[in-house]
Amino acid sequence: MSISSLTVMTIKSYKNQAQGLVKDYLLADSFIPYTSLIAGILACKVIYDLTDRISSLHFKSYSGLTKAQRIEWNNRGMSTVHAVFIAAMSLYFVFWSDLFGDDRTTELVTFRSSALSTFALGVSVGYFIADLSMILWLYPSLGGREYVLHHSLSCISVAYSMFSGEGQLYTFMVLISEVTTPEINMRWFLDTAGLKRSSAYILNGIVIFFAWLVARILLFVYMFDHVYLHYHQVIQLHPFGYFLVSVVPSVLAVMNLIWFGKIIKGLKKTLTKKQ
Repeated sequence: MSISSLTVMTIKSYKNQAQGLVKDYLLADSFIPYTSLIAGILACKVIYDLTDRISSLHFKSYSGLTKAQRIEWNNRGMSTVHAVFIAAMSLYFVFWSDLFGDDRTTELVTFRSSALSTFALGVSVGYFIADLSMILWLYPSLGGREYVLHHSLSCISVAYSMFSGEGQLYTFMVLISEVTTPEINMRWFLDTAGLKRSSAYILNGIVIFFAWLVARILLFVYMFDHVYLHYHQVIQLHPFGYFLVSVVPSVLAVMNLIWFGKIIKGLKKTLTKKQ
């Protein structure tokens, strides 16, 4: 059956209107923080449900989990996908993109941003809101006070950087630390699946040690050094932005050191048992 020219024109008209709506509103610079935030929350819901669906079909141990364990399993699947996304985006902006390069002298590095960088931060804010909501709703089964503190500081800092466009470089530097999240989640998956005595569990512990050392210890030293070298630019931030750059990374660094000590003790314990 042939389609009339009037129908074709009508379809093209609706298509053009839809494209205009997306371009002028959903992807307009002023709307990107809101659309990306909503996209992040919706993505968390979709990934949570997909994790549940895929796990029930392909992992035999999943059916034997309690309701609380299934919720945490799916929550960790959600956090793993977010970690891969934001860690990749952060590595790109910090080390490969020319957005924050020192060769650009037209604008202070502390005030640089782009539509893509803002969108990436918005998706991350959506994740932190969704995950923090689950932590508080099911408290303390998904995490105690340290998780609430970590997610609250992260959410506030990333949201401020997204909406204001300030300090995005340092926000991405901190978010690179999310590269350790998949390994941490994998350790929980292995433990829950009854594979705590496996070689994979030991290898996972070693990977966590080195990943944590690089992404959550040495990288923070690099960030503090960068702040020191560019302090004349950092001090020009809005007082609240200056407070976030000065205080939040320091608090997270202390938490990372405390957790790193626990990782070392756990790794020693695992290796001793294996021997």
